[in-house]
Amino acid sequence: MAELWPIVILGFVAFVTSFGAHVVAVNLPVYAAQVGVGVAMIGLLIAAYDAAEVVAKPVFGAIADRRGMKQTMLAGIAVFVIASLAYLWVDPRLLLLIRFLQGVGAAALSAVSLALVAAYAVERRGRAYGIYNALKGAGYVVSPIVGGAIVLNSDFSMIFVAAAAIGVVAFVLSLLLPKPKAEIKKGLDDDDAGIGLLGLVAAFRQSSLWPWYVVTVINMFFVGILFGFLPVRVYALGYGPLINGVLLTAVSASYLLVQPFAGALADRISSALTIRVGLFLAGASIILIPFVTGWVLFAVSILAGLGVGTVWTNTDALVSQQAQAGRLGATMGVAGTFKEIGDMLGPLLIGVVSQAFGLTVGFVACGVLGLLALGLIANKKVASRESGA
Repeated sequence: MAELWPIVILGFVAFVTSFGAHVVAVNLPVYAAQVGVGVAMIGLLIAAYDAAEVVAKPVFGAIADRRGMKQTMLAGIAVFVIASLAYLWVDPRLLLLIRFLQGVGAAALSAVSLALVAAYAVERRGRAYGIYNALKGAGYVVSPIVGGAIVLNSDFSMIFVAAAAIGVVAFVLSLLLPKPKAEIKKGLDDDDAGIGLLGLVAAFRQSSLWPWYVVTVINMFFVGILFGFLPVRVYALGYGPLINGVLLTAVSASYLLVQPFAGALADRISSALTIRVGLFLAGASIILIPFVTGWVLFAVSILAGLGVGTVWTNTDALVSQQAQAGRLGATMGVAGTFKEIGDMLGPLLIGVVSQAFGLTVGFVACGVLGLLALGLIANKKVASRESGA
C-alpha cells in the first residue's frame, strides 16, 4: 500500500487542473451576467485554458527533463495558485488573462505529474495510471457541484479561492514525494538555451508513438460526443433532465471506475491489447447509440464509457513505456497536447457534421473513426513496440 501513496498524491495534483478547469467553466454564465458579456466570450474563456495547455504541456515536459520534474511541477502549481488568487484583485474583465495563466500553470503540473507516475510505478504502471486518471477525473465530477454551491452561497470570485486552496494542498503534499524508484535521466544532449528543444522535437518525431497519439485524439473525440452530444440524443427522445442526469452520471462513473481495473489488467496481459479492445468497444457502442432507446441506450452508453476509460489510462501507460531515455517529460507533455487537441477539435468537428447531416451521422462518423484508428494499432509490428523496443 505504501507504494501507492505517491501515485495518490500525483493524482490529487492532476485533480487540481480538472477541478480548476471545470469549476469555473460551468459557472461562466453567472460571470457573463455580472460583467455583461455574451456567449462568444464564454467560449473564449473556456478555450483560453485549453489553448494554454496545448502550447505549454510539451514545453514544460521538456523543461522538466532538463531542470527536474518535481521542481517544475511545484512551479506549475505555484503559477496556478497565484493566477487564481490574482482574480480577486484585478478587473473582472481580465478574466481571459487569468484563465490563460491558470492554464499555463495547469499545463506544467499536469504534464509533469503524468510523467512522474511512470517514474514511481516501474512494475505495475497500468494500475498506477488507472488510479491517477480516476483521481484526476473526479475533478470533472465534483467541480459542478462545488462550484454551484459556492456561487449560490457566496460570490463568483470565491470559486478562484477554492481552486487556489486545492492548489496549496497539492503543493504541500507534493513536497512529501520521495525520490522515484526509476532513475530519471536528463537529456544531456539537448541544448540548454532551447530548454530541451531537441528533446521536444525528438518526442514529436518518434515514429513508434504516432499511432498511439492518433488513438489518443480519437478517444478524446469519443469523450466529446459522449458528454456533449449524448444529452442531445436523450433530449430528442424526450426523456427529460432527470434521465439525462442519471445517464451521464452512469457514463462518468463507468469511465472513471474502470481505469484502475483496466490498468491492472494491462499489467497482466498487454497495454496494446487492452487498448485495442477498449477502442473497439467504445467505437462500436457509439455507432449503436443513435439506433437504440430505453435501457439498451443506457447499457450501450455505459459500454462506451468503459471503452473510453480503458483506452485513456492504457495509452498513458504505453506511451510512457516507449519514451526515450531522458525524454519522459517531453514525451508525456506531447501526449498531453494531443489529448487537448482532441478535446478541443472533437466537439467542433462532430457538431459540424451533426449540423450538416444529422445527429445519427455524427455518432456513426465518430465511431467509424475509432474503428479506422483500430487498424493503425492492429498489426504485430506496432504491438511489438509496446515495451519501447
